[in-house]
Amino acid sequence: QVQLVESGGGLVQPGGSLRLSCVVSPSHFYNVGWFRQAPGQERKGLSCINSADGSPYYADFVKGRFTISRDNVNNTVYLEMKNLKPEDTAVYYCAADPKSRRCLPHQILYPYWGQGTQVTVSS
Repeated sequence: QVQLVESGGGLVQPGGSLRLSCVVSPSHFYNVGWFRQAPGQERKGLSCINSADGSPYYADFVKGRFTISRDNVNNTVYLEMKNLKPEDTAVYYCAADPKSRRCLPHQILYPYWGQGTQVTVSS
């Protein structure tokens, strides 16, 4: 059974930064994606990182502000977020895709999910 545990969420002021972490166990080179769900909205894909070469994919609306990376030694995937805005407020989830050759942040590809971490951007 694959388990993912997110951490790093919290309250941040507009313009601030946060780094989210996602620990994946057991150790395996899955594609990992980050998603978020704001109140009253559907869950959206933000970014993913390929297991084969560590290359990233970003949704257009986060390009330039969010950076995904992975530490294969510690089985951790990070999402660094900068210049945060109130509309970034959401529960952020990471998820693992064990099958795709190239990652895409489409929920249907991800059978394994973490419990989510709340990010609130407010002054």
